Amino acid sequence: MNGESFFLRLTTGGLFKPKFKILGDDIAGLVEAVGSNVKQFQPGDEVFGMCNGGAFAEYRCVAEDKGWLALKPANVSFEQAAAVPEAAIPALQGLRDKGQIQPGQKVLITGASGGVGTFAVQIAKSFGAKVTGVCSTGKLDMVRSIGADHVIDYTREDFTESGQRYDLIFATGGSRSIFDYKRALSPEGIYVCLGGSMAQFFQATLLGPLISMTGSKKLGSMIARPNHKDLVSLIELVQAGKVAPVIDRRYPLREAAEALRYYGEGHVQGKIVITVVE
Repeated sequence: MNGESFFLRLTTGGLFKPKFKILGDDIAGLVEAVGSNVKQFQPGDEVFGMCNGGAFAEYRCVAEDKGWLALKPANVSFEQAAAVPEAAIPALQGLRDKGQIQPGQKVLITGASGGVGTFAVQIAKSFGAKVTGVCSTGKLDMVRSIGADHVIDYTREDFTESGQRYDLIFATGGSRSIFDYKRALSPEGIYVCLGGSMAQFFQATLLGPLISMTGSKKLGSMIARPNHKDLVSLIELVQAGKVAPVIDRRYPLREAAEALRYYGEGHVQGKIVITVVE
């Protein structure tokens, strides 16, 4: 959004200006019209999903064959549904696929109060894990409220020095050295890096596979792959009450710029929702 990472400019196609003039990836709303070959949806359907840019608008055209849309259950609000895809899909895939989470495991989640982190805490609990969330002082109570068994205030405690070892570490924030994370893993533990500083992500991507070859601990990064099946699985968790999007603030579309300014301050707990129709 702010163009500060030259690497991201290269990889997203926005070297000199933003690739997408209208921001926003998550959407939820009513189908207005469909093309002649569309089979899954019809006008009037309540849907949610992702659109790869352009969501901050009254209308958005999405290709059916990408699998980025799904029907929204009637007992899930549009606001809840819109807060799910881009944050919950990485959380699910990071824990289930890359992290190979198992019931009873000790799981540590950094950035536990953020968009991905709040979903990760709840999804890990739904798998039967013992979850420790890492966040700042003012967000401890919220992370407890969504199911974390333990919380660590990173401003007061260094989890890598506590002597506690974790079967799975899912890093959605932070800027620690990959060797710090390795030290906090159990003998056959797995470290998955999704977010945090660029240095942290590059270490996980470049050094992680090499370190993994020298022992039983596995370390690496991940990139989420949106798909229809996982969208449906996630909304079923929300529908069943096992996962609930944490919505910090709601803004009308005309205040989208203010919403992004608030997001950029780094104090958001969970997600921000922009409503098109008041």
